[in-house]
This record gives sequence, structure tokens and C-alpha cells, in this order.
Amino acid sequence: MSRINNPELAPSGAKKIQWVRSFMPALSQIERQFEKEKPFQGLRIAVSVHLEAKTANLGLVLAKGGAQVFLTGCNPLSTQDDVAAAVSRMGIETFGIHGVSMEEYEELLTQTLSCHPHLIVDDGGDFVQLLSGACKMYGDCLIGGCEETTTGIHRLHAREREDLLPCPMLAVNDAKAKHYYDNKYGTGQSVWTAIMDTTNLIVAGKTVVIAGYGWCGKGTAMRAKGMGANVIVTEVDPFKALDATMDGFRIMPMDEAAKIGDIFVTVTGCKDVIVPRHFQVMKDQAILCNAGHFDCEVDIASLRKMAVEINERRKNIIGYTLSDGRTLNVLGEGRLVNLACGMGHPAEIMDMSFSVQALGLAWLVKNKDHLEKKVYEVPDSIDEEIGWYKLAAMGLEIDRLTEEQKAYLAGWETS
Repeated sequence: MSRINNPELAPSGAKKIQWVRSFMPALSQIERQFEKEKPFQGLRIAVSVHLEAKTANLGLVLAKGGAQVFLTGCNPLSTQDDVAAAVSRMGIETFGIHGVSMEEYEELLTQTLSCHPHLIVDDGGDFVQLLSGACKMYGDCLIGGCEETTTGIHRLHAREREDLLPCPMLAVNDAKAKHYYDNKYGTGQSVWTAIMDTTNLIVAGKTVVIAGYGWCGKGTAMRAKGMGANVIVTEVDPFKALDATMDGFRIMPMDEAAKIGDIFVTVTGCKDVIVPRHFQVMKDQAILCNAGHFDCEVDIASLRKMAVEINERRKNIIGYTLSDGRTLNVLGEGRLVNLACGMGHPAEIMDMSFSVQALGLAWLVKNKDHLEKKVYEVPDSIDEEIGWYKLAAMGLEIDRLTEEQKAYLAGWETS
């Protein structure tokens, strides 16, 4: 039933999966717990997250909990064919092929949902979109789902306001164990690893423009600064702009930043952040990439129309030469640069994010009789459990409040 590119690639993918499993201790602890308790016995779980080794590990953990897992990607360029082959051989129904068209990508999502899932793990809202429309007939068994990203959660809240959610959804991205670490440290490191590996260029001394100063933007700007870049932040939120200023970054509109930037990274979750008027004033050989969710932050379609010549300059780098001779370089077709051009977030970071997913799914099952078609926050108890798991795995100890201190913090008395 699986639909993958080449089964013969499985040995390479298996090595990747085994490697990351060695560095995801919190999820391993949850796996042992699930193996005993079987919280998903008899349930089908459909997972749409970037189909690479860490995601494969999540699928294996859910299967240990008794689930029948159906795995697909959430971005055509981030799927790794060898990992898809390996996890399919390990007993997970897998629907993922690298580099497919958008039509084929939707077919893979649809095939995954045709299992009539009880639970879903979504990344950017593609599953929810289909289950509310073309795949509505596959949602008849839905208990609930988890959403991985900021962009996806924005869309969930928009659907909730219009009473259009197909099932209860847990806002995984908003958990402390997720966005503090995944968005800030995961994005910060993996974006620059991908840019440097893809371009083979130095970061120190360059002017880097970061569009957006949410958690992902914070991490990306911080790592650029640490490597010696001169960092500019563009924003539409006055308080995020003030935050960036207090962190030591220059603030200006993109119209001004476009003239002086060497490397541009969009992390806004919005469309049309870099558009034709910006292309018209950029330096020759400027590098453009996106670390937000969808490939609409940099207006690649307009850049393609403006170009008099388009060529692949290196793997994952397309050069667009304009009529005045300047060439602008786009990484990963404007898709998530850390996954389209790299290996994604470090394993230790995804250990925490996928621990939230795993425990969140178990929480949905446990509380299914009391949930409405709403967006729910991840319970604090899940965050705390993961935090203690991670500290223990890292060999770290911290203080704990005494009962007297807890009473003091909970009360109004001053002594």
C-alpha cells in the first residue's frame, strides 16, 4: 500500500533513523511508556510532517503505542526518499516521494487520509484543509489532531471562528517544549547550516536581513549575529521591532533593507514579503531564502517573469539574471531552506517537539468524550513532563519548590 520512490534506498534511510534515535531520549522514554500502556491500540494515526529521519522515529514510537501509522510529508522538497523507503520497510504505511508536483503531493496526502484516521498530526494545515473539503468523507472516525506550526495554528483559529474545524485540535506549536526550542534554536541552527552548506559562502561580514522577529526570526538572527554578520530585522509588529532593537539589531523597512542586504531570510508566515520592487534594488548576487512555512514569502513567480535568464548555479540554487545584468540567487525554490536544502532541525530539538506530539495525541484519546471542535492549548502537565525527561537525559538537576514556597506563590500574603 505504501507509495515511495525506491525501496532499494532503505538501508541508507535506516542508518539515518537509527542515528537520530540515539539523540532523542525524551521520545525514547515516552516510547517505553507507550509500549506498556498501548494508548493507541486499534487506532489509525495519519502523520503529515517533513518526511525525514526524526519524523520516521515519531511514527515508530506511535506504532509502539499500538497505532497503525500512515506517514506522509508536508513539503515535496523535504521528503527524503531513503527515509521513506526505510520506514516503510519497518512496517509504517508511507506515502512520500521527493520532488513531486503539487498535484502529486496532494494525491499523496489524500492517499494517506484514505485510511479514515482516528488521529492526525498536521504541519501547516494541509490535512485539515483536505478533511474540510475534498477528503471530508475520510474524517468519519476523527477523534482529534495536533498542529505543529505557527502558520497552521493561525489557520486553525480562523477555522474555529467560522465553525469549520473537522475535529478538536491541539496547538502543539504553542507548547513551551516546542516553540522555545524548536522555533528558536532549531530554526536558528538549521537555517544557517543549510545556507552555508548550499552556498559554500561565509556569513561573517555580510549584511543579513531577517524578515520577521517571532521565535524563528529570533533564532535565525541570533545565530547570524554569532557568526559575525551585520543583522537587519524587518517587522510589521511594533513590539517585536522594539524587541529586536533591544537585542542589538537594526530595524528598517524591507524597502530600505533590500538595497543593502547580502542574504535575505524570510520567517514571517505571511505572503509577499519580498516582491518586485525589492528585486529591482537588490545587490548583484544577493541570496534569497525562506524559513517560514509556505513558498509565498519571496515572490518567486514575479522574479521568474522579471528574469531574462534563469539557470541552476549549484544544487538547490537558481540564479535569476535581470535585464541590467544583476543576478539574484534563490535557495530551495523559496521553500523551507533548512529542509529543502538541509537536514532540518537537530535531533535533540525535534526530540522535544515530537514528545509534545506523542503525549498530545495520547491526551486527545484520553479526553475524547469531553472535547469540542475547538483549538486546545497543550496542558502544562505535558510540558512539565517533557521538561523533566529532557533534563534527566542531559544529566541536569535543578531546584524544586518547597510546599511553603508553592503556598507563598499561590497566595496573597507577604510573609
